[in-house]
Amino acid sequence: MHLHILGICGTFMGSLALLARDLGHKVTGSDANVYPPMSTQLENAGIELMQGYDRSHLQPHPDLVIVGNAMKRGIDAIEYMLNQGLPYISGPQFLADHVLQGKHVLGVAGTHGKTTTTTMLAWVLDQAGLNPGFLIGGVPLGFSESARLGGGQYFCVEADEYDSAFFDKRSKFVHYHPKTAILNNLEFDHADIFDDLAAIQKQFHHLVRTIPSEGCIIAPITETNIDQVLDMGCWTPVVRTSLNNNPDVAFSAEQLSADGSHFKVLEHGVVKGEVQWNMTGQHSVANALATIAAAQHVGVSIEQACHALSNFGGVKRRMELLGTVRGIEVYDDFAHHPTAIETTLDGARKRLGERKLWAIIEPRSNTMRMGSHKEGLAHSARLADEVIWYQPEGLDWDLQPVVEAATNHAQVSRSLDEIINRIVNEAGEGDAVVIMSNGGFGGLHQKLLNTLK
Repeated sequence: MHLHILGICGTFMGSLALLARDLGHKVTGSDANVYPPMSTQLENAGIELMQGYDRSHLQPHPDLVIVGNAMKRGIDAIEYMLNQGLPYISGPQFLADHVLQGKHVLGVAGTHGKTTTTTMLAWVLDQAGLNPGFLIGGVPLGFSESARLGGGQYFCVEADEYDSAFFDKRSKFVHYHPKTAILNNLEFDHADIFDDLAAIQKQFHHLVRTIPSEGCIIAPITETNIDQVLDMGCWTPVVRTSLNNNPDVAFSAEQLSADGSHFKVLEHGVVKGEVQWNMTGQHSVANALATIAAAQHVGVSIEQACHALSNFGGVKRRMELLGTVRGIEVYDDFAHHPTAIETTLDGARKRLGERKLWAIIEPRSNTMRMGSHKEGLAHSARLADEVIWYQPEGLDWDLQPVVEAATNHAQVSRSLDEIINRIVNEAGEGDAVVIMSNGGFGGLHQKLLNTLK
């Protein structure tokens, strides 16, 4: 079949395109924002990309249109698709119908850490020789691509709570029917589609309802918002994790370094393995414990999982070191929620010690643009020595009050050139610059590296 994907450069849809190609279909796609790393990955895979959403992209008619959840009524290609009566489907439904049937699905859900944890889990299963399939909403460093069909019975999927399509407002993860489910954490997010936390919890309970009684749910002991979901009704055994040694909890950690780069793994208080890796932050340790628990559910020993994680390469755009120029380290990070900003900077601060830490942050997500998290932003960036908040076009509120509430040095900038000039003129050897955005940030990362050179 010829499949055309609308919104192909989104992290989910781009990964889905790779799976569709591997199933033997001809795949083309359109997107309003064609940018790396997803565009590079797709072009390398031989998938034709088109800029924008013009009806001409659907001529001649494809056999099936896969519609990304960013698509809305009124878009030229969407109106043409509907008027012409072209067959269409959501991305999650295509994945469920054409890839996940007959598989033992391991789904990773939560407000934070989905991409990294899914990658960890796929890596551990791969190192154990299980040849898992996977779909990751990002570009992993340990695999050549963000998705593959795999050759075994297991499939690891990033289970996102965002809606499926303009015609299917259920969360994506409701389609996946996982047998092993990680529920990492739960906070209010996606203010563009959810009115409040309770609305998200309702969707999470829809997910819980689909998990079989012979399956496994993995959740931290500290997440009361997840506890409330499970209290709505749960028919599946729940395995708990804890960042502190707790013999009453199935999986816990004994921290051997403050930055999370070295820790022991305990099962009911008994040491069963040790992880020493390049990841940092307590959130990374939490992700690792969930991964180990999920891997054990499909027969991978704790010792095997720890060994695999000690060789884990990470994910692009998760504290990814892009380069060191003039002794200044430049990192790229996907953080776009106050909790994610805080945990990323906490891990960076513990690794850097007294070295100067710069944070350059673009509030780009729909929730950020609506101002839903603005009260917590100043606090979330407090561990950086210098913070530059970028005021992008289309942000409906002023960032200046965030700066005024800051306890560290902070400023608002409306110009990428201004940001670059400040770093070039003021940053010195040994400094670390962390650039945070869930988009391309106008190519700031490479522009900064080029200017520093």
